[in-house]
Amino acid sequence: MEYIVSTLGNLIHQTAFFNLTYGNFIMILVAFVFLYLAIKWGFEPLLLLPIAFGMLLVNIYPDIMAEPEEMSNGVGGLLHYFYILDEWSILPSLIFMGVGAMTDFGPLIANPISFLMGAAAQLGIYMAYFLAIFLGFNDKAAAAISIIGGADGPTSIFLAGKLGQSEFMGPIAVAAYSYMSLVPIIQPPIMKLLTTKEEREIRMEQLRPVSKLEKILFPIVVTVIVCLILPTTAPLVGMLMLGNLFRESGVVKQLTETASNALMYIVVILLGTSVGASTSAEAFLKATTLKIVFLGLAAFAFGTAGGVILGKILCYATGRKINPLIGSAGVSAVPMAARVSQKVGAEADPTNFLLMHAMGANVAGVIGTAVAAGTFMAIFGV
Repeated sequence: MEYIVSTLGNLIHQTAFFNLTYGNFIMILVAFVFLYLAIKWGFEPLLLLPIAFGMLLVNIYPDIMAEPEEMSNGVGGLLHYFYILDEWSILPSLIFMGVGAMTDFGPLIANPISFLMGAAAQLGIYMAYFLAIFLGFNDKAAAAISIIGGADGPTSIFLAGKLGQSEFMGPIAVAAYSYMSLVPIIQPPIMKLLTTKEEREIRMEQLRPVSKLEKILFPIVVTVIVCLILPTTAPLVGMLMLGNLFRESGVVKQLTETASNALMYIVVILLGTSVGASTSAEAFLKATTLKIVFLGLAAFAFGTAGGVILGKILCYATGRKINPLIGSAGVSAVPMAARVSQKVGAEADPTNFLLMHAMGANVAGVIGTAVAAGTFMAIFGV
């Protein structure tokens, strides 16, 4: 009888109920909120759902992220090994290859002025960098945090890993992906505040046809130019352009399908769950996390504003041939930001079609954010 009681007692104390802290319960509640937003409202579910589930797992069973030396058998937790792929920049780079394979660069090629709006939308990154230093972060941490302003989760993870800011990677990644999910909520008020109804109603000329040769040469030329100037961008820009070359060459259909479908979704699962699992209560519930969330929102708001303001300038410089709304798509949340530009424009004029024009700025933003990350890496000699 004593043996049975002792065995039952040991089993009961092995349950998670005796190990959870108040912080764990808070993070579990946050995970439930993220799951609700992903499933009920469809806010970037491909990313938010695995992130939320990883968050749920690590706060119920912390050992799922344990390092090998912390375990008696010398084998680390499952998600620890997924997370190493984040720190080594493998998963973010593969995500970029998938994005390239899925994306048509034609609108950017047809309207090269979109590069300017993609560059202007990086204003938020540099504003947040100086604001982060003001709030007490060191220069490398400030750079890793500020890249959230590009609304690009893979680049945020990539730069945090390269700059050795693993302690902030969880909050940075969660903030970046959360703001990517909330693009339809955050951007429209800023866009409407900075534009008039007449500006939002501006119709743009149909984009010119882009030849197959142009589409094939574009990823090659961009890779050569950008990587010669900033070699540190090669993992991101190189993989983005390789994926796009798969798509546009027309000779590797199997590689295109693999990069844009099976491989892409496998990587999303690994990256999302490992990012979510980096948000244990001990690591996440800190004052610095609140600062990172605030800085990310400020960066994203400034980035959106920067794109719209340059859009207004170009609007009047070209004789009202450019709708300023497409400037907001200069952040690199592809294709969500472009859809938001279309949606806000359609509210002013239901017959106006801005999506393809906005995609040009959107793709430029992806390249611009990668260049911003490479610039920080070059500055710090990484």
